[in-house]
Amino acid sequence: MPINVREHLTLSRELREILIADLVLILAFDLTIVGGVINLRMLWPVFLYFLPIAAVAVTLSFALHELMHKFVAQRFGAVAAFMRSQMGTMITLITAFFGFLIGIPGATVIYTNTFTKREEGLVSLAGPLTNFVVFLICFGIGIAVFPGFVHNVTSTLSSGFVNNSYIQNALNFTLFISILLAFFNMLPIFPLDGSKILRWNKACYAGLIIAIFLLFITIIPVQALIMNMIFWLVIAFFFSMLYRGVGI
Repeated sequence: MPINVREHLTLSRELREILIADLVLILAFDLTIVGGVINLRMLWPVFLYFLPIAAVAVTLSFALHELMHKFVAQRFGAVAAFMRSQMGTMITLITAFFGFLIGIPGATVIYTNTFTKREEGLVSLAGPLTNFVVFLICFGIGIAVFPGFVHNVTSTLSSGFVNNSYIQNALNFTLFISILLAFFNMLPIFPLDGSKILRWNKACYAGLIIAIFLLFITIIPVQALIMNMIFWLVIAFFFSMLYRGVGI
């Protein structure tokens, strides 16, 4: 365990930690949209346009994901709290500065000696499943409200926002970030959620990862998804080594 949760856990500290991590990710995603700080002077209107959208998307996708881990872990009698990683925060900001993103500002840390494989699996499942639900809600609203929503859903990130309403851009970005985090966290690499779900129940893991993959290819081409998977696998291995070596 990288830290002693029982000694460091206070509600005020935890709220501060998750707020800082949330703000860091909001800034990082927004910087990534404009291609990093080098383009900020020229594209500052785009940066400001997407800042509220990034705030909604990151909070619903990242903060809610981590809180659901915490709540389910507490339901099973564990001590759990979100803890920010100093190194992870720096990596998140530095990569966003250059226009790409390795977003690892922190994670929910759980202290227990009594978890069964099932309980550990359910706690791990809570995060990606939350992202899955957020995606479905945004996707459902988009289908119901905007004609041609599926056809236009990728335009926010591929060609800008000129052809979409602000609300549709917000839905696009939120569902994209949600399914991205779900897919990344389902990679079967420790300490990501997928490794623990797979250890608990292979059928549950297979069903969820296939469902997430199918939802993903409704908004981005398969070829693009496969190319991005290579990048995410590299990030996952890097995150795994960081976690094992220095803690997060």
